[in-house]
Amino acid sequence: MKAVIQRVKFANVVVNDVTVGEISQGILVYLGLGENDDLTIGKKMIDKILTYRIFEDENGKMGKNVSDVGGGILLVSQFTLLANTKNGRRPDFSPAMSPEFAKPLFDDIVNYAKQQHHTVATGEFGADMQVSSCNDGPINFIFEL
Repeated sequence: MKAVIQRVKFANVVVNDVTVGEISQGILVYLGLGENDDLTIGKKMIDKILTYRIFEDENGKMGKNVSDVGGGILLVSQFTLLANTKNGRRPDFSPAMSPEFAKPLFDDIVNYAKQQHHTVATGEFGADMQVSSCNDGPINFIFEL
């Protein structure tokens, strides 16, 4: 499992000219599921994201997590994160979990996130999504589990 997280001032996802998910201040998460991933790994990823301190504290240091600042989480499924790009000129997506297994796992991960955090929004799995955000910093991290 791989995630790219971005500290944002706001973020939203639009599908067919309809906003399907949006947050104010918080974390935009692009989440890629690999062929051997499961809910246990997904829970570890969510727990890490929710407790990762990337927001400024009173000393100007990254000492607060998303809950500390009352921020939201926007989860966007992103199979391209699992692409093998080492050879050739075209990405190889074989390391990514197939959609028929990835969708239920992604849904389970989203449900877990909603149990753990007050504000969780999502994109639409498998859709052509337009994601807009204002990256705050910019602050970006890559997590792999």
